Amino acid sequence: MAAPGKRKLGAAALSENSSCAERSKRGSGAAGPVGNSRGQPQSPFVEGSVVRVTMENFLTYDNCEVSPGPHLNMIVGANGTGKSSIVCAICLGLAGKPSFIGRADKVGLYVKRGCSKGSVEIELFKTPSNLIITREIHVANNASAWFVNKKPSTLKIVEEQIAALNIQVGNLCQFLPQDKVGEFAKLSKTELLEATEKSVGPPEMYQFHCELKNFRERERELESSLQEKTNFLEKMKQRNERYKQDVERYYERQRHLDIIEMLERKRPLVEYENVRQQHEEVKEDRDHAKEELKKLQQTKSPMTQQIQEIEKQWRSLDIKIKEKAAEIKETSQRCKQKQDAVEKKDKQIEEIQQALRMKREEEIDQKKRIYITRKMIEDWQNELNSTGNSENLQPQIDSINNELRQLQDEKANIDGEMSDLRRERENLEREKKRVTDGIVQFNNMMNLKEDKLRGRFQDTYNALLWLRQNKNRFKRSVCEPMMLAINMKDNRHAKYVENHISANDMRAFVFESQEDMEIFLREVRDHQKLKVNAVCAPSESCAENRPTRSVEELHQYGFFSYLRELFDAPHPVMSYLCSQYRVHDVPVGTQKTRNMIERVIQETKLKQIYTAEERYSVKVSAYTNQTLSSNTSLRPAQFLTVTVDADEKRQLENQLKEINKSLQLRDSQLHTLYERQKCLERKDNELRQQKKECLERKNKRKQLESKISMKQDSLKQLEQDTINLEEESQQTNAKIKEINIQKAKLVTELMQLIKSCITLNMLKADLVLQSTTVTSKKNRLESDYKAATVQLRALEQQVSDLSERKHVLLEKCKGLMRKARQACNLSPDQEVPKDFQTAFQDLPDTLDTIDALLNEEKSRASCFTGLNASVVEEYNRRAQEIQQVTEELKEKKQELESYRQNISQVKERWLIPLKQLVEQINEKFSDFFSSMQCAGEVDLHTENEEEYDNYGIRIRVKFRSSTQLHELTPHHQSGGERSVSTMLYLMALQELNRCPFRVVDEINQGMDPVNERRVFEMVVKTACKESTSQYFFITPKLLQNLTYAEKMTVLFVYNGPFMLEPSKWNLKAFRRRRRQVEQMDQK
Repeated sequence: MAAPGKRKLGAAALSENSSCAERSKRGSGAAGPVGNSRGQPQSPFVEGSVVRVTMENFLTYDNCEVSPGPHLNMIVGANGTGKSSIVCAICLGLAGKPSFIGRADKVGLYVKRGCSKGSVEIELFKTPSNLIITREIHVANNASAWFVNKKPSTLKIVEEQIAALNIQVGNLCQFLPQDKVGEFAKLSKTELLEATEKSVGPPEMYQFHCELKNFRERERELESSLQEKTNFLEKMKQRNERYKQDVERYYERQRHLDIIEMLERKRPLVEYENVRQQHEEVKEDRDHAKEELKKLQQTKSPMTQQIQEIEKQWRSLDIKIKEKAAEIKETSQRCKQKQDAVEKKDKQIEEIQQALRMKREEEIDQKKRIYITRKMIEDWQNELNSTGNSENLQPQIDSINNELRQLQDEKANIDGEMSDLRRERENLEREKKRVTDGIVQFNNMMNLKEDKLRGRFQDTYNALLWLRQNKNRFKRSVCEPMMLAINMKDNRHAKYVENHISANDMRAFVFESQEDMEIFLREVRDHQKLKVNAVCAPSESCAENRPTRSVEELHQYGFFSYLRELFDAPHPVMSYLCSQYRVHDVPVGTQKTRNMIERVIQETKLKQIYTAEERYSVKVSAYTNQTLSSNTSLRPAQFLTVTVDADEKRQLENQLKEINKSLQLRDSQLHTLYERQKCLERKDNELRQQKKECLERKNKRKQLESKISMKQDSLKQLEQDTINLEEESQQTNAKIKEINIQKAKLVTELMQLIKSCITLNMLKADLVLQSTTVTSKKNRLESDYKAATVQLRALEQQVSDLSERKHVLLEKCKGLMRKARQACNLSPDQEVPKDFQTAFQDLPDTLDTIDALLNEEKSRASCFTGLNASVVEEYNRRAQEIQQVTEELKEKKQELESYRQNISQVKERWLIPLKQLVEQINEKFSDFFSSMQCAGEVDLHTENEEEYDNYGIRIRVKFRSSTQLHELTPHHQSGGERSVSTMLYLMALQELNRCPFRVVDEINQGMDPVNERRVFEMVVKTACKESTSQYFFITPKLLQNLTYAEKMTVLFVYNGPFMLEPSKWNLKAFRRRRRQVEQMDQK
């Protein structure tokens, strides 16, 4: 496959046979180095290098074999030919996981489509004989079968064989697939250090690092455990110190309890002694009370006889007083009768005098009425004489009556007309209210749309308010935002319009003039700082544009309308939408359209299609002329769900205008009729006044004659009724004299009765004084008797109470004695022990003092809560635990010190070589960057030297002289700069690398030509040295006039339907034909 020569070339051939328009079947091929063979005494391959890669039914390959060279292998081919498939085969064939590659998550997906299984065979250089690893991949269960040197094996054995050769397909420093190139820059400093240790460090370096991390973890655990033990010991000591106080408090509490016990024993004895003394005192008081009771009973008997005699005397006086009172009452009644008779006579005299005065006043009044009557008759007679004849007034009255009848007829006609007009006006008012309510309902719907606009786009709403107040500043009409201007005919279709028109245009104002739009934007954007959108309708109207085909032609596909027919909008808005969104040519279909969508796309050639729930966009490829379609689900409508029937609203507004005109006409007619009615009313009043005056003139003479006759009759009657006052006065004096005689007789009798009444009252007063004296004496005797009785009863009760109390105290003494003996645990006949007597001597002798001391001791004892006999035991037990924990703490400290010594030893064996390794990498890395007129450095970075899991390799680069060194991150540098940095870092590892091969896939894609050429020269120079391992560099393209080395192997990967199968490929025949062609060209 490979032969020595000036340059080693390789070729990979693939065949492709088309089976149908949508799926292609790739043929088999072969890849391997070609060229002149040159013998060498020693194999140029290093241990573990890839000698051969064979793929069968793997990704794009039916059957292919690749034979790479021992140094730099350039795998070149167009995109999609299968370069990365070789990388995938190396990774999966060497027990790599699909996640290392990043293309598919299941290994079964790497088998060629249509095949049930595939295989990858890798031959690795190894002395004395090469190692051949085969992996068969089964699609059915996504499983793999492993073979080592053609013999069945297991994944674990394969991994051990690969690890022995230091092959790490999961290490990005050794194996960098195409889909993982960007992840190298994303490696953290810690991950990069571990990958570098595994890749170029001695085998024990990564092991030492892991041991250090484990040691550090164990050290942290020991430190934490030591700290916990220390804290625990300190807490135990503190707690035992507290327990020490508790022990002291326990004994203090016991002392108080002993005092309480003795006090409780002495208290019944003291209480007994107190009760016994009370018993003796009560006995003495009872005997003294009995003696006083006897004396009081002897002095009470004479008082009873005195009270009876006084009672008899008092009764006699009381009878006499009652008799005198009866006589006085009778005499008083007779005086009252006489007095009433005298007053009655006075009243009769007053009545007679009053009657005379009334007759005098009546006579004076009658004379006045006669004078007034005569005067009235005289006046009426003079008026009658001055009144003329009334027969000539009747024709004038008849004429006035005729005119009044005509006026009434005319007024009736006007009233009828006004009633008709009022009824018509009321009907118009009711119709106006109905129409106004309809318009208000439409306006409420518009307000809902405006509320949605305000909630979502506050700036647009503010601009709308400004526009409504400043419409006079624009030359042509300005349409409000489309979400307000567009009115859906059916709100179910709102989702089509909202998904078709962008959100920015939905809230955009539509102008007919570019100048108007600039004025608007200058105001709201520049001055008011509002974020609004505005568009300008096309100068030539597009609102009437016709669709490319009628909707009837599309009915067979389930289409029922074009977008334009689903809504109403002002003319500028519709023109803009037809121009920008072609709403006149975008059909809307149903589920039937969705079910036959492929046929619809192929037959109708429509660019945009709406089905019931989806939107389809159709494009035709400019290269392949294939029809490409994409579909998206429709978003629910948000703004256009509120539907307003614009035609109905306009119709209602027109009706309102007509109604207002009719109302104005009716009001004008009513005003005219009202003025005419007022004029007729004035004329009617004038005629009636004239008629009234004529009638008054006609009836006045008759009335005067009648009045004069009646007054003359009344005057005659008054003259006949005149009173004789002198006669009446004499009669009155006679009556008064007779009554005065009767009155004098009554007064004399009254004076006699008054004198008798005074005498009786004096006798009664004397008797009352005597009775009062007797009553006072009686009350005094009764009071003394009652006091003696009360005192007697009190003494009797006192004697009884004292006897009862003596008995109670006696029983209490007995009970207290029993209680005292029980408190001291004494038998009925046992005396109080001497130790009790001695203890009782130190205690108080009174109950109050004992109770006070007892409460004080109980209070003190209650302060010692939570204490019991186990406190001392707990104190002693914890003291032993403290001793035990102290010994454990000492052992932990010794163990921690031992771990720290081990860490120090391992750290020295790990860190010194690591620093040397990083310094070597830095030297190479810096040289590479310097040769590119850039700067770069690699250093070992850590924030804490004792935290070994935080150690990492930091890469810092600078691509421009004006900048500082910056750490390589996924965000700071560009894609090309990251690719250059990654490649140069891998080159720096190349000469230090102890891994048998390295794979880098399409890392030069993001580089500019200058950097790509520089990097390529470094790769060639570095990878083609004698001391370096095998290197795979995959790229889809190369620059012209690159520098190549003799030790390079270039593998060309071709792919196409005209490639030969591997069994038909003859390299020697190809070279022979090639030389013949060259000779023919030279001739």
